[in-house]
Amino acid sequence: MKSIHLHLAIVFGIGASMLQTSPGVAGEGDWPNWRGPSYNGTTAEKGFPATFSRTENVKWVADLGGIGASTPVIWGDQVFITASIESEGGTVALCLDRITGKLKWSKKFGEGLKQDDRSTFAGPSAVTDGKMVYFFAGSGHLAAFTVQGEPVWSHDIQKEYGPFAFQWTFSTSPVLVDGQLILQVLQRDVAAGDRGFKDRKNDSYLVAFDPNTGKELWKHIRTADAVLESLEAFSTPLPVEIDGQKQLVVIGGDCISGHELNGGKEIWRWGTWNPTKISHWRLVPSPVYGQGIFLACAPKNSPIYAIKAGGKGTLKQDSVAWQTDEKGVSSDVPTPAFYQGRFYVLNEGGKFISCLDPDTGRVIWKERLNATQKLEASPTIADDRIYLISHRGEVFVVQTGDTFKLLLETSFGETETKDARSSIVPSHGNLLIRVNEKLFCIGK
Repeated sequence: MKSIHLHLAIVFGIGASMLQTSPGVAGEGDWPNWRGPSYNGTTAEKGFPATFSRTENVKWVADLGGIGASTPVIWGDQVFITASIESEGGTVALCLDRITGKLKWSKKFGEGLKQDDRSTFAGPSAVTDGKMVYFFAGSGHLAAFTVQGEPVWSHDIQKEYGPFAFQWTFSTSPVLVDGQLILQVLQRDVAAGDRGFKDRKNDSYLVAFDPNTGKELWKHIRTADAVLESLEAFSTPLPVEIDGQKQLVVIGGDCISGHELNGGKEIWRWGTWNPTKISHWRLVPSPVYGQGIFLACAPKNSPIYAIKAGGKGTLKQDSVAWQTDEKGVSSDVPTPAFYQGRFYVLNEGGKFISCLDPDTGRVIWKERLNATQKLEASPTIADDRIYLISHRGEVFVVQTGDTFKLLLETSFGETETKDARSSIVPSHGNLLIRVNEKLFCIGK
């Protein structure tokens, strides 16, 4: 039986019933999860500043107290984000006032800061329905709070489900959909050094919790034929409805698969992009859907595969609508965005941004950005503008559509800035730009 740490039992009266039957409805401008209201890195909102910098159109700057790669999540006048704070010795959930940038509340929920020099445990982004907010840390700590900051329940995933078997610091963002909070853990089946079980197999799995109580609803073991590090994934599942059927699309372990939203049973699977079973192809970009196509970004400068939606069972090669073959049209880390009939793909190391036709895979344009460091934050789009940021905090704004145009290039970094990997969030007429421990709010 899994352990649930419950807090404030009064929450489970009328409030819990209301949360379950009448969840909040995201308003225009809200950004309720890592990839936004449509799970594709975009918003239909318009009216963002055309020009900005560290000193122009800055409404406020908040000191988060620690670094992290989590992307801000916004609901109404609240901003939710995490930070790895040394003085706290762990991952802290923060709620800021969107209007003023002032701290409304903070709660430590995860133990430990990091397990390697590349990342902290404050990588996953929160998710909210406007009533509750859910945070996950790479240490395996999952916590639910009311949006007022009252703790409701928590889980220690490693303690309850087994130690993580990842070479690098684990990160995935929780998904809140159809009355379920879903978490993905795709890991290697053998120990990674001193991480994971050494005396038995480490399973990869999807697990769903009741958002109100933290009770486990279901768990699905996801198998794969990949080996060692290629079984590891740092992606986030994609909820989508295909032909009237709600699915959860999962990528990692050298394959992409669709699962029933209730119970996790596999509906379809395609793979592999790794027929020779290379052992170090961990998977980072999440799947993205657009115009009947799922994009699967194979790692290490490999092609992008366009999988036709609507399949069942083990899909054959004819389910691949197209794949890229042009150098630089690939992604090892950032998740592509889909906007107004086009996929936008960011190649972090080559610093290329590309526009692709979803029907044919034709590269409409590909341009290199003048960044001094790689760009690992996933692109976001609003009001016909693509927002991008480099590790150094260099910000680029590119026009969407079939003609490339660089609209703005500016820097939010400082001399010592490195590892800025949080996506820029367009929300309520503002741009939320995180550069390590600082969060900038840009607005007219």
